Amino acid sequence: MRPFKIEIPQADIDDLKSRIAATRWTGELPGVGWRRGVPLGWLKDLAGYWRDGYDWRAAESRLNEIPQFTTEIDGQTVHFMHVRSPERDALPLILTHGWPGSVAEFERVVGPLTDPRAHGGDPADAFHLVIPSLPGYGFSSPLRETGWDVPRIAAAWAELMDRLGYDAYGAQGGDAGSPISLQLGRQDPGHVLGVHVNMLMTFPSGDPAEMAGLSEADQARLGALARFDAEMSAYMKVMATRPQTLAYALHDSPVGQLAWIAEKYAEWTDNGGAPEPAVDRDTLLTQASVYWFTGTIGSSAHFYYEGAAAVAQAASGVVPPPVPAPVGVAVFPHDIFLPVRRFADRDLPSLTHWTEFDSGGHFAALERPDALVDDVRAFFRTVR
Repeated sequence: MRPFKIEIPQADIDDLKSRIAATRWTGELPGVGWRRGVPLGWLKDLAGYWRDGYDWRAAESRLNEIPQFTTEIDGQTVHFMHVRSPERDALPLILTHGWPGSVAEFERVVGPLTDPRAHGGDPADAFHLVIPSLPGYGFSSPLRETGWDVPRIAAAWAELMDRLGYDAYGAQGGDAGSPISLQLGRQDPGHVLGVHVNMLMTFPSGDPAEMAGLSEADQARLGALARFDAEMSAYMKVMATRPQTLAYALHDSPVGQLAWIAEKYAEWTDNGGAPEPAVDRDTLLTQASVYWFTGTIGSSAHFYYEGAAAVAQAASGVVPPPVPAPVGVAVFPHDIFLPVRRFADRDLPSLTHWTEFDSGGHFAALERPDALVDDVRAFFRTVR
């Protein structure tokens, strides 16, 4: 375990600004808006702010206020934040981000989760937080070999928690952090007390009886899943099949990388069609900057390649192994995947907690941090 501090060389910041200034901009057809991708005018404005207005050093300084470390697990550098609560009896909790996120997305929930007493909460709800960067993401780089799929990452997280001396702990995650947290519950049942996720993918099994009597709302959720596959999943299919080819373009062009990332914040948040105001531009640019300065936009895509077979299996209706520990689900209405409760109960017999929110999207820790904190606290009260 080695202490870690984010220290991006000034030369890298200057190079980023020079590359943005030298962008060769493509044209745009009139009147298409967001229907064919990120609009030219919007992206030019955001890129100009990244170059001339955004302050990486301020973001770097805030992130460095959170204790960080690196360690080697299974041949891979793993970067993680580790924040001990001032409450002696706090519950250890490992938080896992997804794509295109990073550990930075949890910045607003660290204080309330570790020190509820200082944030108007009950000290009995305190957590010791462990927040790792996924292998090949951010400061857990470079990715050194193939094979880093969900089970292997879950095994690494179990090892990390063991090294930190946590014999009993909880797991929480959204996006990629959801299947990783659920798998951690399967692989480390003697130590995982509960799993909370803020994204859950559910699919029909193919049994016609499962579809009988589905409400209109649930049918609409299945329709949204079909729309995602037809209209919004191109990014995933490229990264799941040809991540290396994609990497050359995104690794070389900050504006290309920004467009690739920003589109997801536009489409997956509760915002009416653009990332702001659900996620402000400084927060979005911090996420983009982590990928740019660590050179991990390409290696992050390999997670999709490694997991393609498992996703296809789930989509075909194969029911996953149960999670022994209690499971809690927070459903935010503008997430890209909205689970059907009937299918969730089938897949997760230990499901004990289910909350439907009236606003919020895919990036819950950024969009609705207070709501996420409250739901995590409520669920883990039942397993402490």
